[in-house]
Amino acid sequence: MKNIEQLNLLGAIVTLLFFTSAIGVFIGRLANAPIFGFTMGLIEFFLILPVLYLLFTASAQHRNTLYFVQLLLFILWLIVELLFDYVYKLDFRNTRWIVILYVMLFFSAAGGMLGIGSLAGKGWTLALVILFFVMGILAFVQRAITGM
Repeated sequence: MKNIEQLNLLGAIVTLLFFTSAIGVFIGRLANAPIFGFTMGLIEFFLILPVLYLLFTASAQHRNTLYFVQLLLFILWLIVELLFDYVYKLDFRNTRWIVILYVMLFFSAAGGMLGIGSLAGKGWTLALVILFFVMGILAFVQRAITGM
């Protein structure tokens, strides 16, 4: 998959999967369905594979620096999520300053992936922007209701 249009499409699909799985995580929390939320979270973690592929093929495609930053922010968020929630099982969501940094990183990663996905064209951009807003609203609604 060396064609730049194919790589842009892959970026859009990965972004779509990220946004829909994040929406699934938030719905799982709101519905008190931890298994569903966990499953959606696993989908997010497996997205690291195509994101790494996009990262490693970016040089050959002469992508700009912002493209690398966007992908690296997503990877960093996945690593933080893995360490905080699954490896060390930290109860960080009750510490305001950590939550603020975590949310900033999450939305930086999500915004970066929106930029990656938008390279596939206007149709993808519109769909992804709508999902981004749904995800963002659900993130804050579920935080207000569940405290997670």
